[in-house]
Amino acid sequence: MMALCLALFWTGHTAAAFAEPSLPIVAGEGEYAIEVYPVKHRLVVKKKGQIIKKYAVAVGNPSTPTPIGEYKVVYKGKNWGPAFGPRWLGLNVPWGIYGIHGTNRSYSIGQHASHGCIRMNNANVLELYDMIPLGTKVTIYGHVLGEPQQNPRDLAEGDIGGDVQLIQSRLKSAGFFEGPCDGRFGPGTSAAVRKFQRDRQMRQDGVVSRKIYEEFGLWE
Repeated sequence: MMALCLALFWTGHTAAAFAEPSLPIVAGEGEYAIEVYPVKHRLVVKKKGQIIKKYAVAVGNPSTPTPIGEYKVVYKGKNWGPAFGPRWLGLNVPWGIYGIHGTNRSYSIGQHASHGCIRMNNANVLELYDMIPLGTKVTIYGHVLGEPQQNPRDLAEGDIGGDVQLIQSRLKSAGFFEGPCDGRFGPGTSAAVRKFQRDRQMRQDGVVSRKIYEEFGLWE
């Protein structure tokens, strides 16, 4: 089962002209809040704004990144199988099944090693599961297009993620896309990309390459 996480904010400087992502925003409610810092492989738990716990975690690799953004815990489950450890906290990511869970690969903690989910040591996820109620806000920091040293990935039909959602939003604003900005690169998104490419006299292959990122002012 695949799980991911979105990128929302970037606090450093980069030569790339990253624009703001178009992502779901969750109101800050509840006594607890979770913050995830993929670059640092760190998960922080706050209670009434004060840090009470810090955990080392594994996050998504560059090809299947953890989705950056603001979400909430919408499901809590037990014993999904050895790969997911004893506990699962599911997030409301629009384009797939993503969550915080345990692992039978403890050696992966501290690495970019998952398909997008946030892995914890099993003892830690048991503690988190008992502590965190449904509805808890989860903020995953970073940028939807990746870390500053990375080029944005080329996107094509079948891809999912915050970067797909961002491109859909830009295509819709420009009048090329009429579907939902759901982070799923389906036939409708592919057709919109081809229309955009035809309008700009580009090769009409339906692939979002660096040239299209540049056209939208997302990369320079």
